[in-house]
Amino acid sequence: MKKELRIGMIGYGFMGRTHSNGYRRVNNFFDLEYTPVLKAACARNQEELQKFADQWGYESTENDWRKLLERDDIDAIDICVPNNLHKEIAIAAAEAGKMILCEKPLAMNSAEGEEMCAAVEKAGVPNTVWYNYRRVPAVTHAKNIIDSGKLGRIFHYRANFLQDWTISDDLPQGGNALWRLDVKAAGSGVTGDLLAHCIDTAVWLNGSVTEVTAMTETFIKERVHQETGEVTPVGIDDACSFLCRFENGSLGLFESTRYARGHKALYTFEVNGENASVKWDLHDLHRLDYFDHADEGALRGWRSIHVTDSDHPYMGNWWVPGLQIGYEHTFVHQVADFLKSLETGEACPPTFRDALETQRVCDAVLKSAKSRSWEKV
Repeated sequence: MKKELRIGMIGYGFMGRTHSNGYRRVNNFFDLEYTPVLKAACARNQEELQKFADQWGYESTENDWRKLLERDDIDAIDICVPNNLHKEIAIAAAEAGKMILCEKPLAMNSAEGEEMCAAVEKAGVPNTVWYNYRRVPAVTHAKNIIDSGKLGRIFHYRANFLQDWTISDDLPQGGNALWRLDVKAAGSGVTGDLLAHCIDTAVWLNGSVTEVTAMTETFIKERVHQETGEVTPVGIDDACSFLCRFENGSLGLFESTRYARGHKALYTFEVNGENASVKWDLHDLHRLDYFDHADEGALRGWRSIHVTDSDHPYMGNWWVPGLQIGYEHTFVHQVADFLKSLETGEACPPTFRDALETQRVCDAVLKSAKSRSWEKV
């Protein structure tokens, strides 16, 4: 008989769907002691919430997250709401003794993140942040290769995350679907939304960032706010590029924008070492490119590893070799890892404390863009 982990989901948007899918699929493919139970979904719009709950199989609904935290039949709270709500909900959930799975970024800034870390650590509740790209099998494979020492001394880390969906000046800001364009709800633009993913992966693969120098740009200065109908200044960064130094002595180059026409979600990274290099592309997420200078000269070149074999990370739980999986499976993997951590008593990274490191880098990037100088992390 499996132990139940009774989930209370706050929010029903895109991330609410990806997380719900992870909860529903995990026990079909992973042998675990725990099974998620979709106990309650919570949001203010009851009509839309009920559609979401019916579609994904939530047993009940709530319109006030505080009532959700009061329920004895909820073990874990999943926070899928705009960034400005993370802190209040997470701290209250920790004080209520609930486990917490929080969407990224952790908070609006590192000061808020520090409060959230203190709360979960004081309460001793299991916690994790949904930086899902760690759980792409090819990315985890890159982690294993780097940790094995095959690359040797690392010289360079470069990453970009490019989109094009906000180019039109007719696009409003704020409201349910467009809160990421409202600085009061999001805290920042591409830095906290897209670059946060790049930074989390980079720190996981290559270690801590020590200092940064950055530039940002807001291309469209004013937009109509959906909730007020008024034209108001845009406070987020539409684009951000930064250079950095890592603790291991390597150099980093990062770029993100929502103004790269033709790119919907181009996320790539490359790591160059003394002996070998790896690179990965979200658009070909089941492949990892690898170059090894030790190969025979006449045959030396980039090889494309099809990460689908049973000895590749996570893939032994899925199909036969040669059949690939996709974006949605990264959330299944994070649920599996979280449930496994409940069995072992170990933390499920990235924890709140891990995600705080990414938050500090984001803060330093935004500070550097304003000061036009190098900033310590």
